[in-house]
Amino acid sequence: MSAFVSGERFRGSVGTTVGESQPWWEPKPKPGPDAPNVVVVVLDDTGFAQLGCYGSDIETPNIDRLAESGLRYTNFHTTALCSPTRACLLSGRNHHSVGMRFLSNVDTGFSNCRGVISPTAATMPELLQQAGYSTFAVGKWHLANMEDCAPAGPMSNWPLGRGFDRFYGFLGGATDQFAPELVIDNRPVNPPSEPGYHISEAMIDEVTTMISSQRATSTRPFFAYVAFGATHSPHQAPVSYREKYRGRYDEGWDVVRQRWFERQKELGVIPADTELSPRNPGIKPWDELSDDQRRLFARMQETFAAFLDHTDDQIGRLVDYLDKMDELDNTLFILLSDNGASQEGGSQGVLNELAFFNRVPQRAEEMIERIDEIGGPTLYNNYPKGWSQVGNTPLRFYKQNTYEGGIRDPLILHWPAGITAGGETREQYHHAIDLMPTVLDCLGIEPPDVYKGVPQQPVEGMSISYTFGDAEHPSRRTTQYYEMLGHRGIYHDGWKAVTMHEQGTEFTDDGWHLYHVAEDFAEIYDLAAEHPEKLAALKELWWQEAGRYNVLPLDDRSVKLFAMRRPDSELNRPEMQFHPGMGHIERFVMPDVRNRSWRITASVERVDTDDGVLVAFGCRTGGHTLFIRDGHLVFVYNYLGQHYTEVVSPAPLGSGGIDLIARFDKTDEHRGVVTLNVGGEDVASSPEFDAHPWRTTMYGMDIGCDRGTTVSPSYDGPFAFSGMLERLVYSMADDRHDLQRAAVIEGENALIDQ
Repeated sequence: MSAFVSGERFRGSVGTTVGESQPWWEPKPKPGPDAPNVVVVVLDDTGFAQLGCYGSDIETPNIDRLAESGLRYTNFHTTALCSPTRACLLSGRNHHSVGMRFLSNVDTGFSNCRGVISPTAATMPELLQQAGYSTFAVGKWHLANMEDCAPAGPMSNWPLGRGFDRFYGFLGGATDQFAPELVIDNRPVNPPSEPGYHISEAMIDEVTTMISSQRATSTRPFFAYVAFGATHSPHQAPVSYREKYRGRYDEGWDVVRQRWFERQKELGVIPADTELSPRNPGIKPWDELSDDQRRLFARMQETFAAFLDHTDDQIGRLVDYLDKMDELDNTLFILLSDNGASQEGGSQGVLNELAFFNRVPQRAEEMIERIDEIGGPTLYNNYPKGWSQVGNTPLRFYKQNTYEGGIRDPLILHWPAGITAGGETREQYHHAIDLMPTVLDCLGIEPPDVYKGVPQQPVEGMSISYTFGDAEHPSRRTTQYYEMLGHRGIYHDGWKAVTMHEQGTEFTDDGWHLYHVAEDFAEIYDLAAEHPEKLAALKELWWQEAGRYNVLPLDDRSVKLFAMRRPDSELNRPEMQFHPGMGHIERFVMPDVRNRSWRITASVERVDTDDGVLVAFGCRTGGHTLFIRDGHLVFVYNYLGQHYTEVVSPAPLGSGGIDLIARFDKTDEHRGVVTLNVGGEDVASSPEFDAHPWRTTMYGMDIGCDRGTTVSPSYDGPFAFSGMLERLVYSMADDRHDLQRAAVIEGENALIDQ
């Protein structure tokens, strides 16, 4: 007999006694005995030329060895931005189709920009988990709407909600590498602050531990998703790696770019007749820079190289571990970058991206004073886009753009048990949406029509496994559209039409260009005037693809969307209450104190000797902190890591229960005065000072301690409060009228991937 028992269909039989009954167990899914493990390594903001095996002189021997015994693809493409590419990679669909037009930070109210991967597109880890794989993720996620990344969630789009068994990493788009905003599984934890910590190293420690623990009790294959923060800003690496590259780039970007270009030809990653594209607009010849600029910019490139070199060593640790465990040969190992090299350091580079967000220029003559801190824990640095152009050699433009510099990226596949061709290149045209179908194809898994009761969109990618043994096979992908921030492009049969959109202008005013990319690798020769009929046909094809893949409505808003929250968001409250022990608060769900009056009220119980931090809002690059030092209440406002306004209560605090208040009273746009109040009495005030207008911090907040790079240099972290902090309340006044203006200013900035 069959029966429903406890909500499941029971396929045994039930009699009066167990002796008269037949037990039944639902079989667990089991991959075949030869099913490979899958490892996907994603680099961030790493350009087409920056790996050693793609032409650079940066030392990446471990990645190079994967290429030497695997396949290196030279015509692989992404979306030009991180969250959208990751959505393509993990879903096998185009980013607009699954709701990730822009970054995961926002939901614009349209189905192409929800900030999460649609449930109608089951992800690679979900399908592999369903097939019996163990699934692990470490590093960057950036696929959950950022206002859902509070400790209360909802967590349905965090890694464990989208198919992973375990997670160690960060939910946002970037983080401090030495003190990351860390999440373990579904639990935000205090940012590590011990000496010597670097998240790239910790990621490999954690993923190898996950695999070892799984292997202790199971022979099931595993899927490991390893998404480094590298080489996204901040560029940070241990000092030994930074010292290794001293003087390596003193010749400047013109000489280095030419050298990398020639090496690319020698390696065969570009055709022998490829021409080097001209300098991008706004890039000065190296010889025209000042001495300070050359010295500073060379150091910034040294630091980027150190960051990538350090990352390569961590990849080597993972490969060596798999080899030692006899897992490497039957592991499908995929390594890619999510977009081209970043232009977000601007023309001068930055030591503190918060300054760039707040439209406070950083000149080389000022930054040079802190040159020896570059790459360390006190700065949030990024290199100038002159070096980004080198990173994208020989291509034009950068991340964010739909020219090849933004969308053509490295891809390496290594699988000794399944790919016998070693050290070869492949030139077939493919896209990030093709990687999930490739994995499913290699594993013999069919994408379902329904997943957990939800009808599924068709998979839009195609397997590239046909290229494994055949370098000459014609490309099966003949068409691919692009759209990012209003920039658009369309590839079809060796031709490409592309436009660079100017934000705020009419899309109908965009000028389109035409390139025969099958012969013009670097998009140098615009053939629009010579072949107007070809351009018209490609533009019409773009509109057809836009309709097919949910691209519309076109929207050129960028960072200004960061100020946008869903109308029903709980984060729109004028008052937010926090309690000790609740863990780190991610920066996108912190109280919004921009250009308004606000108040912090800390209710404490203490004795005379109790000191420590009550709240740390931000880190060394900017923010504010309220703490007790030697019995005195102290408030410090850190303006861009450059100016510190400190207010101290004149008399020591007494013992017992008391409310301690720091009140910011707005006196002008983005200016104000802080007053300290002890037990209901104002006791000290600051002079008027500037406050951050558009972005308040690059880091979140901690209650009862300061675990990041401390907001104030006047104490050493974590400086936890030794008394009893009962609660801490932020109260925000409704005395501003410029939230939309703030959004517009942010939208005018070039930095968009934070």
